Amino acid sequence: MRLLKNHKLLFWALVFGGLFLMPACKNVTPEQIPEVNLTNTLPNNVVYDWNELFLKIERYAAGYRPGPAPRAIAYLGISDYEACIAGMSGYNSIAILYGGLNIPDVESGKQYHWPSVINASRAYLMPRFFINATPAQQQDILGLEAFYDDRAKQEVGEEVWTRSKEYGKAVAAAIWEYSKTDAVGHNHFLDPFQGYNWQDHFSKDGDWKPTFPGPGKPMGGVWGGARTFAIGESDKICRKPLPYSVSQTSDLYSQALEVYAQNTPSLSYEDEWVGEFWSDDLLNVTFSPGPRWLAVGDQVLKLEKSNLETAIYMTVKMGLALNDASVACWKSKFYYNVERPQSYINRVIDPNWKPALFNPATGDAGVTPSFPAYPSGHSTMGAAGAEVLSDVFGYAYAMTDKCHENRTEFEGTPRSFGSFFEMAQENAWSRVPLGVHFRMACEEGVRFGTAIGRKVNDLPWKG
Repeated sequence: MRLLKNHKLLFWALVFGGLFLMPACKNVTPEQIPEVNLTNTLPNNVVYDWNELFLKIERYAAGYRPGPAPRAIAYLGISDYEACIAGMSGYNSIAILYGGLNIPDVESGKQYHWPSVINASRAYLMPRFFINATPAQQQDILGLEAFYDDRAKQEVGEEVWTRSKEYGKAVAAAIWEYSKTDAVGHNHFLDPFQGYNWQDHFSKDGDWKPTFPGPGKPMGGVWGGARTFAIGESDKICRKPLPYSVSQTSDLYSQALEVYAQNTPSLSYEDEWVGEFWSDDLLNVTFSPGPRWLAVGDQVLKLEKSNLETAIYMTVKMGLALNDASVACWKSKFYYNVERPQSYINRVIDPNWKPALFNPATGDAGVTPSFPAYPSGHSTMGAAGAEVLSDVFGYAYAMTDKCHENRTEFEGTPRSFGSFFEMAQENAWSRVPLGVHFRMACEEGVRFGTAIGRKVNDLPWKG
């Protein structure tokens, strides 16, 4: 009885102290209500389901790879995080770090249902980031919103649901207005080839030029000028590549020969499996390389039955890491302007050699991504994603990645790993047997991406 009495006193102290931000519950007595409504008392479903819908739509979204998709994840994640910060004990708002971003406050003493807040935020932002979504995709967005709306009305009642929905939408609107002030990033997907003429930057052998099949021009030439969240301008340039040389005793020639040898005369089963498992290069076939790591994070949320707080935290950090990694990587790519292995090998070693990347959607063989080679985007974004996942779930977290389980048009059989960093290393190496990167681009991408991920981890999230 004494414990029950003390519990009641604490409950009413929280109410009158203006900290009562919990959802209403039907037929629940004060003794049964948690002391404070926190996101760590709730399941992750709403974040998980919206993440999965993002991945489903992004797979078919032209112009979103390499950078606009990670950028969208960043803003979706920030909106979730800032809208729910009142329900995340020990966490800090990061909005103060970004001039011009003004987040509306919750109403003191009012009840909020955090899943409804997130549902409203995502439902507001998703159609704005995917303005070319098909009618079926638009219906998927509306359907997911309605599913969580109907559930919330039953669980917490019309008043709390309405307040929560309006607040989530208000935060999302503020986030959207802020996102529009990024002159390079906003709507970049409408023309991913904008603002860069490769001929103006080609002056000698070793400089990048288009390879075919391909569009004949580079994607993301100006993407290095898009907004970042955890890194500054000086962090956008990675270490120098190996010097250009055609000498058979040079390090670059040795690395070109390594690429050449991988599929000459043919790829081994293991190398083909690894290359296809991590590819994610191709529109309409899979989600893109950055969002792949959101898919990995979602798998962990599901495996661990993580709470809503963890889902929010993982998603916002993942978005920031992937965004900043894509921006920095593309800044470095066009700064160094290094040609692809295909160009070097065809000129120096074997004029008939082709990479191993095959597009099952179009039937194109010997595909090389259409932008400079150094550093590797897969490696940079993968290492950044792995670093934030390690910080959230543990640096020795072992898992089996089932991102492409049951795919039949390529080898998607799940692969098991002892850590996220091990995943990032294999993801990076996969680009060598596929024939699209020199080793140096992959190794530097892992170093570069890890450093960017640590910058995200070091933001003032808690304290």
